[in-house]
Order: sequence, then C-alpha cells, then structure tokens
Amino acid sequence: MSTTRKTITVTEQQDNWIKAQIAAGEFTNDSEYIRDLIRRDQAGKADIEAIRAALIEGEQSGVSEPFDGDLFKKEMIKKHAKHGY
Repeated sequence: MSTTRKTITVTEQQDNWIKAQIAAGEFTNDSEYIRDLIRRDQAGKADIEAIRAALIEGEQSGVSEPFDGDLFKKEMIKKHAKHGY
C-alpha cells in the first residue's frame, strides 16, 4: 500500500495528549497514533452502516407479531425442565 505525506495542525493540548500516548508505550510515533485514530473511525462508521442496514431490513420485513413474555417464560421452563436445568 502506498503512503501519502500529510501535514496537520493540532493544538498544544492535543500535541501533549499524543506525546503522552507515545510515552505510555501505546504508539511509537505521531503517525502511528493518527493512523490508529483513522482506522477506529473507519471501523466505527462501518459498524454504524451495518446497524442502519439492519434497521432498514427490520423495517421492511413487515409488522411484527405481539410477544407474550409470560407465555415465552412458561414454554422455556417447560422445555428446559425436561433436560434437568
């Protein structure tokens, strides 16, 4: 994978934070830290898109049937009682 050099500007507080992460041994240099932030952001965006797609799929699947929690509990107790749970 090819790389591209970027120049960024951060506040003094942000710079101190990055230096502290490096000093703590989390990263070896500024670039490694910034790349990690980008990877996390990309993963987070991918997770959000997956959730959105699942929500859309659920909405398009039609009307759900009513759920009887008491009946479900009784069925599970009956089912698992056979197994000695």
